Amino acid sequence: MKVSNLVPCEKISNYVDRILVIEDVLVTNPFTLPLYANGAPTLLFQTARGLIKNNTNNLTLFGQTVFPETLTIRDNFTLIAYFFKPFALFALFGVSARELTDNPIDLNLLPASKTGQLQERLLNATTTSAMLDLLNEYVFSLITKSTVDSKLIRFATQAIVQNASKDALIKVQKELYITERSFQRLFERNIGVAPSLFRRIWQFNNAFQQLNNRRFNKLTDIAFAHGYADQSHFIRSFKEFTGITPKEYLKFGQVE
Repeated sequence: MKVSNLVPCEKISNYVDRILVIEDVLVTNPFTLPLYANGAPTLLFQTARGLIKNNTNNLTLFGQTVFPETLTIRDNFTLIAYFFKPFALFALFGVSARELTDNPIDLNLLPASKTGQLQERLLNATTTSAMLDLLNEYVFSLITKSTVDSKLIRFATQAIVQNASKDALIKVQKELYITERSFQRLFERNIGVAPSLFRRIWQFNNAFQQLNNRRFNKLTDIAFAHGYADQSHFIRSFKEFTGITPKEYLKFGQVE
């Protein structure tokens, strides 16, 4: 098994944050990948069908993940995940982001104009490089067709991602010169969750990355670094989004 984190090519980098590739996984027992809140809508492809929420797909489109979920694969596979910028879901795919929150769907359920026989072409590709080329071209085609003005939500999400403190929402709303209700609608349509929940997801995700990379001496270091009131507050938030405590997670080892 080979795991790679790739930087997206320039032509899609305004919409894609990063790309995860897991190649040549030989499955003897069912392979289970935990799926936690990370604030990023995701396009996920596996060469073998994966089970999520009792649905089996090769090509799955995720909105916001709030409640922890798992992906289970029973055959040998290669997996590619495109993690989009938070605002990209509605802009590229034309679906209300709220409909996909905690509700990943088979990409083939979207109109043909949004899928372009992508799954068939991916399954017929003989190398990972060819699959990545197909996915890059697919995402770029969506970008060139998009007519959505995403300047406001792009600014708002980037500001919150960079600073997920409690006062971030008030600051961003004031800078946008919009009402609280308009701010709420902007997030629900484009992101799929309320601004307050989006902030908490990114507060958790930033803390999770520090924990996952073992960049701490004790849990209180992480808690205070990311604006939690104390260690107990951080542990409650971690359990909310993963279903387990930080110490239980660390026993399992790193998970991308």
